[in-house]
Amino acid sequence: MDAKSIIRNAVDRVGELRQRATERPGLAEAVSEIKHLQARRFQGTYADLLDTTLYRPAALFFLNELYSDKDYTERDAQFSRIAGALERIFPEQVVHTAVSLAQLHGLTEELDFSMAEHWMTHPDGAEGARYIAAWRAVDRRSDRSKQLSTTLEVGAELDRLTRKHGLRTMLRMMRRPAQMAGLGSLQQFLEAGFDTFAAMGKQADSVSYFLGVVDARESALMTQLFEAQTVLCETEISRLLGKPL
Repeated sequence: MDAKSIIRNAVDRVGELRQRATERPGLAEAVSEIKHLQARRFQGTYADLLDTTLYRPAALFFLNELYSDKDYTERDAQFSRIAGALERIFPEQVVHTAVSLAQLHGLTEELDFSMAEHWMTHPDGAEGARYIAAWRAVDRRSDRSKQLSTTLEVGAELDRLTRKHGLRTMLRMMRRPAQMAGLGSLQQFLEAGFDTFAAMGKQADSVSYFLGVVDARESALMTQLFEAQTVLCETEISRLLGKPL
């Protein structure tokens, strides 16, 4: 499937889920609660990296662009509107990153939506216990693994973009054309990602270390959420959620 079709399919799926959430009382709010809780969990998991000068920008980029409760409606609309022209406007390397981002976004929205359905219909109990129950009710372990691998792929692709000679200058020159084409949000994401990974990459092995930490911690947490005894799992999730945003 070509880039245009992949992006449009992902964005259309996200739009469908958003529409379904608004049509069912309480579901849109439940989706928002799940997203906010997961952002808090991410911050707790990477509190040490967020406290460092070197890794804080990358951790915040992942938090704000990939793990947050941010409203991506504008960026989704831009993706859908220009999917057919993407390959003519942006360099090939950037198109590949945009495809990965769209796929990640679509899968994340599906998983969040499914968790929110369970969250809404099981309102009792502490938030950590409810979150674990929703995670296990949804299951979809292979999709969780795919979600993580695609997240790491987006990070690795952004790192590779920083090694393309002249690409940063090209991105800067594209600001005005991107704005005129209605691609401001996508342009902002690309520039922020490029600058974040370029700065981190100035120190040898820092990017590989950062992505390795994300891989190890998310994989370990995923295994725990699926397999650990409920009490132990609740204790860990509650600890992570104790880090306020």
